[in-house]
Amino acid sequence: MVIAAAGWLYLDRNGYLGSAVAFVKAPAQDALSASFVLCGDSHRTNCVVDGDTFWFEGEKIRIADIDTPELSPPRCEAERLKGEAAKSRLLVLLNAGKFSLAAGLRDEDKYGRKLRTVSRAGSSLGTVLIEEGLARSWDGARHGWCGSL
Repeated sequence: MVIAAAGWLYLDRNGYLGSAVAFVKAPAQDALSASFVLCGDSHRTNCVVDGDTFWFEGEKIRIADIDTPELSPPRCEAERLKGEAAKSRLLVLLNAGKFSLAAGLRDEDKYGRKLRTVSRAGSSLGTVLIEEGLARSWDGARHGWCGSL
């Protein structure tokens, strides 16, 4: 009896279960996109600062799930080179199609950057950078890159 009543609640006017979808949260659709460039001194609309920071629609975004080598300033030449590679790769990834931004436990970091996970088709772009050796998972602490390169 309970099953029959529950089934009736999900039926639409034609007797189909199509309206049951309203009760199931669908995955977020990738709806964001822009034409990104590398950030210059004055351009801060849709541009990439480094491997884990970019501006989108005038808002500064820090990718929440990764850490990439520092560029300002790098602590050694190897860090600079890997940081530039991460920056270039993030530019390519952001320009490759629509993406989604998701907030985590904190909305902003101490520098006022929005903390967001960037994904496409449900997969983190940060994970792509990690798999390619251009980033590591963010564990809440800064670790040097010069000794590990």
